[in-house]
Amino acid sequence: MNHRLNLKFEQLERATERLLAAVEALGPDATRAPGPGQWAATQVVHHLLLIENNITGYVQKKLRTTEQLPKAGPVTRARALLVRLLLRLPGVRFRAPRGVAELTSEGPVPALPALKLEWAATRRRIEQLLNEYPGPLLNRAIFPHPRSGRITIYQVMEFLLDHLLHHQQQVNRITKALRPAVPTRAPG
Repeated sequence: MNHRLNLKFEQLERATERLLAAVEALGPDATRAPGPGQWAATQVVHHLLLIENNITGYVQKKLRTTEQLPKAGPVTRARALLVRLLLRLPGVRFRAPRGVAELTSEGPVPALPALKLEWAATRRRIEQLLNEYPGPLLNRAIFPHPRSGRITIYQVMEFLLDHLLHHQQQVNRITKALRPAVPTRAPG
C-alpha cells in the first residue's frame, strides 16, 4: 500500500475505534434518538457504514473498467479542501445528498454488534483495495463526490476520515443529550 494511503487508512481505523467506543458506552441508549427527527447513535454508525460500503463498491467498479479516468483539476482540489474544512468545523451541519438520506433512513438499523462486524468486513475490503490500488491511478479522479466533484483515492480517504470525525461530533452531541452532566456540588 502506498505510504500516504496507509497513513490515512490507519487514521481512519483509530477514529472508527473511538467512535464505536463512544457508541458502545451509551449501552441500551445507543438505539435511542435524543429528540424527534434526530438520529440515534446506532443510526450514525449505520450511516457511516453505508457510505463506506457504497464508496468502496463504486471505486472497485471503476477500477474494473477500462475507461480513462480524468485527472483531478485545481477546482476540484479546492472544493474538496473546502468540504474537508467545513466537515471539521464544530456545529456545522450538512443536509445529506438525496440518495444518501434515502439510503440511510430505509428500514430498521441492525444492532451494534452486527454493525461492527459488517464494518470490520468493509474495512478489510478497503484495505485490500488500497493494497492493490494501481500506482498510475493515484492522482486520477476515481469517485464523484456530490459536493467536491470527481476526487482521487487520496481525497476519498481524506473524505472518509473527515466524514467520520464530523459524525463523531454528532455522537458527542447525542451522548450529551442522553446523559447530561451531573452537576457537582460544592463541599459544605
